[in-house]
Amino acid sequence: MKTAFRILLAVLLLGAPWLGAQAPAATDQSANAAPAMKTWFLRLIPPRPTFDKDATPSEQALMEQHFQYWKDLFDKGVCLFGGPVLDPRGVYGVLAIRAATEDEARTLANGDPSVKAGVNRMEVAEMEIAFLPKGR
Repeated sequence: MKTAFRILLAVLLLGAPWLGAQAPAATDQSANAAPAMKTWFLRLIPPRPTFDKDATPSEQALMEQHFQYWKDLFDKGVCLFGGPVLDPRGVYGVLAIRAATEDEARTLANGDPSVKAGVNRMEVAEMEIAFLPKGR
């Protein structure tokens, strides 16, 4: 009796498509749905290779504002990671952020106080992150 029940159950579960069952309808993507988020790689380019060693007091103050700007975006989940790259040829910064479009990523990059002040500049490129800790 158990074997017959198992066979019947298997036929019902596996045979449902043959019996006219249909897959659930795909969810409707309305025009109001939020666009899918992408990941963007930002490279912060300082004004000179020695910037990390000889920044003026006003440049240092801008870099503190730069840090706070990205820390706030990190706390909101927009910035995934970032920091300086200690290249002996010249330190530069890298960030990975989430934004729906390249324009949005560029707006965030250009909102950096050090970029707005004309001290640093940013390069922006789409990135696919292959490895990232869970929850980020």
